[in-house]
Amino acid sequence: MKSSFGPVDPGVVVGHVHLKVSDLDRSIAFYEEVLGLEVMQQLPGAAFLSAGGYHHHLGLNTWESEGASPGPRRAPGLYHAAFLYPSRRALAMAYRRLLDMGVRLDGAADHGVSEALYLSDPDGNGLELYWDRTKENWPRAPDGSLAMYTRPLDLESLAALD
Repeated sequence: MKSSFGPVDPGVVVGHVHLKVSDLDRSIAFYEEVLGLEVMQQLPGAAFLSAGGYHHHLGLNTWESEGASPGPRRAPGLYHAAFLYPSRRALAMAYRRLLDMGVRLDGAADHGVSEALYLSDPDGNGLELYWDRTKENWPRAPDGSLAMYTRPLDLESLAALD
């Protein structure tokens, strides 16, 4: 089915992600300690965390999932939640934090338009930490269309940023 309304307003952004988790306290600790998010509000079975004092970028709840095991990897569902960092320097700081906390990366990639770190939370939810290059620096095909790619990310140069 095709809408006659055209594309969505270009100012629309993904406002937050809300995840079902099995252990609320464990998840809060992970997102606070590993990613540095702050708890804005906690209710029975739920917490809302943010960066920079926003009402919430991430919701966590155990309403239907307390004590549950992660679902099968090949089941439909969220592939990952992505956290956009404002600069390569900010991503480098996040990377050094992950190293300091002993967090294992699931992967790291240069996509041409962005550089990304991939990891999982305690429930196996995929997370991407990334920063975007400016549009003028995005790779383009000869016809001007976007030409994203996946190449290894130079983690040494990322870690070396001041």
